[in-house]
Amino acid sequence: MPSYTSEVKAEIVMNELKPCCARAQLAALVQTDATLSISNQTLKLNFQSDNPTTAKRFWILLKQTYQATPTLKIYKRIKLKKNHSYVVSVDQNVKAILEDMHLYSSKGFSETVARSVVAKECCARAYIAGAFLASGSINSPINANYHCEIALSQEKLAQFVLKLCHRFDLKAKIIVRRHHHVVYIKAADHISDFLRMIGAFQSLMKFEDIRIQRDFTNSLTRLDNCEVANEMKVIASSNEHIQAIELLIKYDRFEKLDSKLKEVAILRQLHPEASLNELAQLYSVQSGTLMSKSGMKHRFNKLIELSKPLQEKEVK
Repeated sequence: MPSYTSEVKAEIVMNELKPCCARAQLAALVQTDATLSISNQTLKLNFQSDNPTTAKRFWILLKQTYQATPTLKIYKRIKLKKNHSYVVSVDQNVKAILEDMHLYSSKGFSETVARSVVAKECCARAYIAGAFLASGSINSPINANYHCEIALSQEKLAQFVLKLCHRFDLKAKIIVRRHHHVVYIKAADHISDFLRMIGAFQSLMKFEDIRIQRDFTNSLTRLDNCEVANEMKVIASSNEHIQAIELLIKYDRFEKLDSKLKEVAILRQLHPEASLNELAQLYSVQSGTLMSKSGMKHRFNKLIELSKPLQEKEVK
């Protein structure tokens, strides 16, 4: 079964791109996971990925945008617990391709893309989607630990991706992990915005559906726990009241009580399961005198206080 990250990436590569956006996404893929090499005095661009979907996307974009003829090689990587590594290479017009993407100049390979490449909002979205395709991951929504990230080897590139995320009001941050600068998002609602921004709408619906179901279930659980806790408090409080009343009756102290205390004592005996609020409402209806929860509690505290000397007799 494919991971949620794989599902998101598989959806991204199905999105059609305008020529300007294709160039921006290619630039992100190149900057994130590509290397340059020289063979027989020829400049060669190599793109490596463990995800076949991402490798295929790079191959197609390169061919469609620059009419290049890239090659694809597949390597087994059993030692690293990964089945295959996919390498897409091109050695035709590499310098011209990189210059068109503003990634290469007389100064050499650029660490960040030119602003003109991501000036348009659609191109900025495509660039971030490309960076995610190359080195991004996102936790399955089944996992309550929401986390989305893009791991980059260069700090300047990470800062550039971070600024692009902020451009779309995404609360992204950077941490350093094992020599990588990781742009990450933790808030569930911002991860939803991220999925929407990169065009992964089906994945977004799945993410939101599972998240809403979990949040609803958690809310019900909290509500149930709260109700159970309240019921336990009512039962404990009622038992304490009834125990005090029974002691007062046993030692012939009940008839000597103030009439107001006797009224609430009788009411408690008739309604042992009722809360203080419910007893106060019953008292108000039956007596015609308004009674508050605190007033009811005060009278029961008085009954408990009067029963304490009798409790000591019971112990002896």
